[in-house]
Amino acid sequence: MASENHLSRLVRDRYGLQRLAIPDLGQARAIAAELNVSAADLHALGLIDEVLRELLKRHTRQRPALLRQVSTILDNDPGEEPVNETGLKFTQEFPPQSVYGGKTDAGKYFGQNRPAALQELLLVHLHNINPAAVPLEALFDDLPLAATAYPALIRQLKACLDEQPGLERGGESLLAILTAPARVSPTSLAGQLEFLINRWGDLLGESFIQRLLRGLDFIREEIRRGGTGGFGGEAPVMAFSGSDYAEYERFSPDRDWMPRLVLLAKNSYVWLEQLSRKYGYWVRTLDQIPDNELDLLRQRGVTGLWLIGLWERSHASQRIKQRMGDPEAVASAYSLASYDIAYDLGGWPALDNLRQRAWQRGIRLSADMVPNHMGIDSNWVIEHPDWFLSLSQPPYPSYTFSSEDLSDDGRVGIQLEDHYYNRSDAAVVFKRFDHASGEARYIYHGNDGTSMPWNDTAQLDYSRADVREAVIQTILHVARNFPIIRFDAAMTLAKKHIQRLWFPEPGAGGAIPSRSEHGQTRAWFEAAIPQEFWREVVDRVALEAPDTLLLAEAFWLMEGYFVRTLGMHRVYNSAFMHMLRDEDNAKYRTVMKNVLEFDPQVLKRLVNFMNNPDEKSASEQFGTTDKYFGVCTLMVTLPGLPMIGHGQVEGYREKYGMEFRKPKMDESVDEGLVRGHEFRIFPLLHRRRVFADVEDFLLYDFFTDNGAVNEDVFAFSNRSGEERGLVIYHNRYAETRGWIRVSSAYMDKPRGALAQRSLAEGLHLPAGGFVIFRDYVTGLEYIRECVELHEKGLFVELGNYQCHAFLDWRSVTGEEWAKIHQNLAGRGAPSIQVLFDTTFSPRKQEYIQGQPRKPDAGKTRVKKKSRNTRKKTTPDADPNSREG
Repeated sequence: MASENHLSRLVRDRYGLQRLAIPDLGQARAIAAELNVSAADLHALGLIDEVLRELLKRHTRQRPALLRQVSTILDNDPGEEPVNETGLKFTQEFPPQSVYGGKTDAGKYFGQNRPAALQELLLVHLHNINPAAVPLEALFDDLPLAATAYPALIRQLKACLDEQPGLERGGESLLAILTAPARVSPTSLAGQLEFLINRWGDLLGESFIQRLLRGLDFIREEIRRGGTGGFGGEAPVMAFSGSDYAEYERFSPDRDWMPRLVLLAKNSYVWLEQLSRKYGYWVRTLDQIPDNELDLLRQRGVTGLWLIGLWERSHASQRIKQRMGDPEAVASAYSLASYDIAYDLGGWPALDNLRQRAWQRGIRLSADMVPNHMGIDSNWVIEHPDWFLSLSQPPYPSYTFSSEDLSDDGRVGIQLEDHYYNRSDAAVVFKRFDHASGEARYIYHGNDGTSMPWNDTAQLDYSRADVREAVIQTILHVARNFPIIRFDAAMTLAKKHIQRLWFPEPGAGGAIPSRSEHGQTRAWFEAAIPQEFWREVVDRVALEAPDTLLLAEAFWLMEGYFVRTLGMHRVYNSAFMHMLRDEDNAKYRTVMKNVLEFDPQVLKRLVNFMNNPDEKSASEQFGTTDKYFGVCTLMVTLPGLPMIGHGQVEGYREKYGMEFRKPKMDESVDEGLVRGHEFRIFPLLHRRRVFADVEDFLLYDFFTDNGAVNEDVFAFSNRSGEERGLVIYHNRYAETRGWIRVSSAYMDKPRGALAQRSLAEGLHLPAGGFVIFRDYVTGLEYIRECVELHEKGLFVELGNYQCHAFLDWRSVTGEEWAKIHQNLAGRGAPSIQVLFDTTFSPRKQEYIQGQPRKPDAGKTRVKKKSRNTRKKTTPDADPNSREG
């Protein structure tokens, strides 16, 4: 028996709506705007209504006489006359199309279609009692029926259905099936729809489910509109299982300079302003950067200089930012007009000058490449509008475009959506108007689906082969001028995310408002983009611009995929900053262990940083005392690429926006912090060769006296030939003591199995004699017996945020050295060789430097002053076998 959708006559009169389910999403948005309700809720309820009808239809096939039987029961109670009066009123207030159009009267329709009309009455009631549907009650408000026998009829109708078995599964009654969505998710229509899909999906059929999934995507998009999004919550733990895309090993080989690279980030305009203030004369172009400044970078150990914002920027972007309240703003560094060096930075001649002078000092220059999008008034938008994702009509009826024309090119007009300027909406498109043809295009802004659209950008269409080739040619252009390229938002152009964001499969949409209705099947997408874009980029650059390091800003747990499969040389490791800042130490040790057990080569290709242009400054996140220096020591001694932020060494706290022409805060250099770097960090940068590779890298567990592992302690060793390093850092405001003796598991690739090594094996120590090593944090040297290191490991006591970086390992043997070891009893000395020479010289001069300050200094612990706490200097000998 067919049923016809009944809606309130008032809604039909005002909006011309025929059905609760609205398949056209544009129409759904328009009607929702007129009703002043959520388009997501309107669409969700329409789909829920369809599913309930389908379930009733399937039940009717199993029991075709049910509704006639119910009709007969209702004639007895509440009675035939009350039922007919209620049915007549219902048909008048909620007319089917034949009644609404005047083809038949309400009484005749109800008499001829009584069972179907009772079903409609039941559905109207179910929508009225659904708590999540209250905002939409104007569509089906049953208040006009209150004066009839409607309440009694509904009670009897529900009692009948509650006694009827439902569909073939679960043993639920038919009434329980129909009311379950509102019971399971009483505050969310989207949640109700998800429940129905999960509960009845296999019964509804593939085509129906695909339509419901598309609808769910639309609902997610509508809910998302106007939200802030962004990366929030805890940093995810990097893992390497459960991937839904092909993953294979195809690392790009490093050139000899790449593992030792130390990269310093500088916001170009801000840096030039700061240099002007520092040197007392204007430094406005790249060729005016003083040689003294480049010399300073070389002396500190910097070998790569990332200049942010070199390219010619969008004029429209600057006008937008100035109109929004920053009269001194330049355009965003990531809204580009073209890949030419900015005229006001001196253009290509100024870059050539700087490049030559930097290279004379062993410093390579790095630049950004922004492959996802261009500026909204860029040359490509003007000349190749078909290269961008666009629509012929605005995706939302509320969008209007009457604001100022942002284009400097007379051929084309460029307008932002009006509501951006009063901050009442963040539109997903802007308007491009061709003055010659009269054609209007509504081009999508760049968007990664996590935040507001980037309103000064235009999104490239990567389903087009000609677009991909144009971008690759631009990348090659950049590579011929810069040996290091950082790819902005690179993860957005992995195939899985291109489809998820812009061409989503059913059920996978919702990231970018309005795109679910333009989704595509996996087969279509694979035909359009048969190969990963980044794999093609890497292969082309290796062939046409070799000796270029490709660095990807990539998140979303794609770090391993980007370097191991797509072949990027380096990839961002945001977990380092987030987890160490928040002291999620166990989680970050898990990250390291997961990488080592999967493939240690990934660790070598991670970019570790304490801040980046999108984050707060390092000094604000980590302070400027022991914790800062401890984490910074990890950053410069772990395998991978250490990236130092703009202003990090100087202790600047300002976060420089990509539109800044100059700093907004008048900050002074923290000279104490700079001296701390000179003493503790820069010497380690000059020893990067010891720490850069992973073939001999080992991560150790720190076992406390009770045998537990202290996850707050990071301990690792590495080697380069006979040069060895051991770093220990306690990332907690607490004290601890324990042993370092055996490594965590790592993948031994030649054997294809997990392996472990002892500390002595990791440091390649001899079986006998003694070993001497220097702590680059305190400047003290220590001597330890090799037998104890082999058998027990190294005993260490650590204070609050205490750190050690042990290098300059050398082995000695002989009774004299045994005497030195006995006399020091675990203490450090400025120079053990001087102590030896003094102790065993013919004159046996007293070794003043090694004398304890107090009578009890023969104990293994001595106190040292910290910048913010007093704590123990270590390592110590085994307290259970201590001599003297």
